[in-house]
Amino acid sequence: MDIIFEYRQILIEGTIVTISLAILSLLLSVTLGLFGAFAKLSPSRGIRRMGNVYTTFVRSVPDLVLMMLIFFGGQALITQLGGVTGLWGYVEINQFLAGVLTLGFIFGAYMSETFRGAILAIPRGQIEAAMAVGMKPGQIFRIVTWPQMVRFALPSFTNNWLVLVKSTALVSVIGLHDLVWNAFSAGRSTHKVFTFMLAVLVIYLIITGVSDLILRWIDRKYSAGVRRA
Repeated sequence: MDIIFEYRQILIEGTIVTISLAILSLLLSVTLGLFGAFAKLSPSRGIRRMGNVYTTFVRSVPDLVLMMLIFFGGQALITQLGGVTGLWGYVEINQFLAGVLTLGFIFGAYMSETFRGAILAIPRGQIEAAMAVGMKPGQIFRIVTWPQMVRFALPSFTNNWLVLVKSTALVSVIGLHDLVWNAFSAGRSTHKVFTFMLAVLVIYLIITGVSDLILRWIDRKYSAGVRRA
């Protein structure tokens, strides 16, 4: 434990990067998930097809492959585009930004299915009743759809969030100094990789444990007054 305490600063810094990456990726994935869900429920066949292509593509490609494609392929593509247009030269994508975009893009597909299922679980009669009393689409979403969608989506949302937190470890392969990168570097320099990986395990358990408590509180809040079978 003395060696962990000695290197506590880089572990703390890595933990902050990991949590920041997870939260920003979650915000992006929720945004993409809502768009994806409404696209898959759209009356337009073309929009539904676009939503299906997005979710099918993401669920068919390994997360690590997408990470590498966005980081290296995107960097090369933007640089080539700048060379063709003459507007800019070499562009280097920030590892943190690449991690947020990749994880947000990946989990946006999973969130799309989560939100789509939650919306379909809302009784259609409630939407029709809201329309009958003259509510506008924005009011229907805010008053009728959103509160119930959150309640129905929370179990799957919780699972997606916990998987997303674990997936942040992937960004270490593109050089981002997150928790895994910092711990592995410290372990390699001290020849105690196993010890530092155990520390990483404990930190991830703490993060997921706190997340579970927060999500349970949200579930109780949105389930208030609902009688469970």
